[in-house]
Amino acid sequence: MDLRLTPVRRRILYAVLFESIGLVITTLGLMAFSSSGAETAGGAALGSMVIALAWSYVFNWAFETWERRQPVRGRSAKRRLVHGALFEAGLLLLMVPFLAWWMQIGLIEALVYDAGLLAFFAVYTLGFTWAFDRIFGLPASAR
Repeated sequence: MDLRLTPVRRRILYAVLFESIGLVITTLGLMAFSSSGAETAGGAALGSMVIALAWSYVFNWAFETWERRQPVRGRSAKRRLVHGALFEAGLLLLMVPFLAWWMQIGLIEALVYDAGLLAFFAVYTLGFTWAFDRIFGLPASAR
């Protein structure tokens, strides 16, 4: 059976699966590490997901707007590192206050949880993407 999808369907399926699985794992992780109940941990996970998705959209729009005006085209390793660092810094500034407020904890504890989320999603993204490509095949751009 050929599980290859159109580019749009592939992106939608990828996002829905990635976020759904991530939401469940993040909720369980926050429950375990924070001793929070499902409602608090689930709300923190869902809120974090919404913040990350919204920030990703806004940040990438702004970055690509800036990038279009640059005389040097392409994405060098330096530009990719700056992109990643700025994205994560902005996400940190948004997530820590949210987690502190939602979970009724201090900023330092929220920073620790956010660092855990960052570490988890770095590994999760690599594993999920690898598994997704194995199941559904590589996108046309990579074949």
